[in-house]
Amino acid sequence: MTISASSTPQLLVEQQQHILVLTLNRPDRLNAISRDMLDELSRKVVEADKDPEIRCIVLTGSGRGFCSGLDLIDTSDRRDSEAKDAGGNSRPARKLFDLRDAPINVMWHCDTPIICAVNGAAAGYGMDMTLLCDIRIMSDKGKMAAVTARRNVVPESGGTWLLPKLVGWAKAAELYYRGRTVGAEESLSLGLVNTVVPHEELMDTAMTWAQEIADNAPVAVQTTKRMMRMGMEESYDTSVDHLMMHLHGLFQSEDFEEGLKAFLEKRKPEFTGR
Repeated sequence: MTISASSTPQLLVEQQQHILVLTLNRPDRLNAISRDMLDELSRKVVEADKDPEIRCIVLTGSGRGFCSGLDLIDTSDRRDSEAKDAGGNSRPARKLFDLRDAPINVMWHCDTPIICAVNGAAAGYGMDMTLLCDIRIMSDKGKMAAVTARRNVVPESGGTWLLPKLVGWAKAAELYYRGRTVGAEESLSLGLVNTVVPHEELMDTAMTWAQEIADNAPVAVQTTKRMMRMGMEESYDTSVDHLMMHLHGLFQSEDFEEGLKAFLEKRKPEFTGR
């Protein structure tokens, strides 16, 4: 199966065998998130997660920024247009708040591993998106900007739940309350990113890591991710019980037999996901 082309030039889609590369593509706006970009990003993550051929997703940005956050101009324009009826008259908002199809929920529930190649500044919504990825590889030109309080908004995209778990309450409070921006080396020391590499090596490193993930048994990797996610809200005993149930199924798979044969034959396994 091949992932379909993007419906908007604001999101570039490239499939390299078992790896899907998604590139935010509004470099003139530092990849500020528009509604079209949001919708297409959600669609592509869902599509990739359903595709057994995709074993890893790499998310990055074009130009000198990763993502400067939500496009406030686009958001304001849409809010004004949606607040009027067909006759141009104002109408009260009655739609229920629904984030089921938003990237912040789609990415969280995606079992396919996601690597974020942070090529520049990640601010607001952009920073939250990096936190939702499993692995963050940052260019030495990258930075994290926890600046929502400077705009009289909050980290609405999961940041207040994710950041304290990554860096601890006190450090998360420092970043958010002070509206701090931290560079690549401080991001690494805080545990916000897995590694920092020279800017020109960013995508090569991300693709190397993605290929290493793709070479492993895909069902085992995706099950591990799901169990890690669920384990954040489960007791130890419940988590172990769930793991043993999944393990029984993995023992019956063709990939388990292939892994054993490859080990005994001292060769690289060729996993199929079956």
